[in-house]
Amino acid sequence: MAETTDDRLRLLIERVERLEEEKKGIADDIRDTYAEAKAVGYDAKIMRQIVRLRKMNQDDRAEMEMLLDTYKAALGLG
Repeated sequence: MAETTDDRLRLLIERVERLEEEKKGIADDIRDTYAEAKAVGYDAKIMRQIVRLRKMNQDDRAEMEMLLDTYKAALGLG
């Protein structure tokens, strides 16, 4: 029984290790894509913000923008 448990644990650990390697590869690809965008004149920082906004649903994005406008007005920024 212990051997089966040990094998299962080993397989799970190896799976996590493979997934971590894939995650690193994807992160490298994303970094390279932002570098490519920067090389042709786009602002990577703004692109990251746009990606973050696109992930949000419309109601959450509208609420965030309203709060941002409120805070900016309170600080005399807009």
